[in-house]
Amino acid sequence: MTSARPSTPQPPSRRIAEDLRRQIENGELRSGDKLPSERALAETYGSARNTAREAIRILAEQGLVTAKHGSGVFVREPQRLFRFGSDRYSLKNRETGLTPFRLEAKRQGKTARIEVPSIARERPPADVAERLKVPVTEESVVHRENHYFADDEPVQIVSTYVRWDEAQGTLLMQPKTGKDGIYGRLEELGHVMTRVRDEISARMPTPEEAAILELLPGVPVLEVLHTSLDQDGAPFEVSRYVHRADQTGLLYELPVE
Repeated sequence: MTSARPSTPQPPSRRIAEDLRRQIENGELRSGDKLPSERALAETYGSARNTAREAIRILAEQGLVTAKHGSGVFVREPQRLFRFGSDRYSLKNRETGLTPFRLEAKRQGKTARIEVPSIARERPPADVAERLKVPVTEESVVHRENHYFADDEPVQIVSTYVRWDEAQGTLLMQPKTGKDGIYGRLEELGHVMTRVRDEISARMPTPEEAAILELLPGVPVLEVLHTSLDQDGAPFEVSRYVHRADQTGLLYELPVE
């Protein structure tokens, strides 16, 4: 008969963090409440100050608390997820005059901001070339990179690719593409979106993505590789969405055929 292996005791810092987490979850510590100081926590739990400091770091990495310079450490407000799904390209939403991101930010009472750090003619990544049906060995696409912010907090990175031979000389080469955005310009080129294909995966961020999105260690991203198909069933645009997984949910309502 094999005896059970004894469980490994938790480090003191993790025990403190778990107790504080429990207090946050059951409402003893509420959103906006200030945590006791490191010295006070050390006295309460009979630990060293650096142990209390490590416990606070654990809570911060879990997104439960945030430090305000010169003020202390506070319980974070629960984050509402930005939800993007099958309706984000619908005519109903386009009639609002807002992009899907701006519409979702407005629903949450947040101010949306979009930066366009680069627009360049490039060789496409292999997965983009395959879906857009363009040569991977040539500068066959225009790559537009957009960074999206809500109340100045980075939320997502979007890399959009369209064919160079269609984009050259149009507003697709400019940061501001006019009414209805890039899809309005692509419709003028004869591409009316009738279907989309979204391929969704979860992964850890690259160092560059983690820096742009200001991610805490251990927070993954959701990647959506989106392909737009026109009235002829032909692909005409591919976008790679990199979402913060701690702030984004994906919602799809699909017919069962």
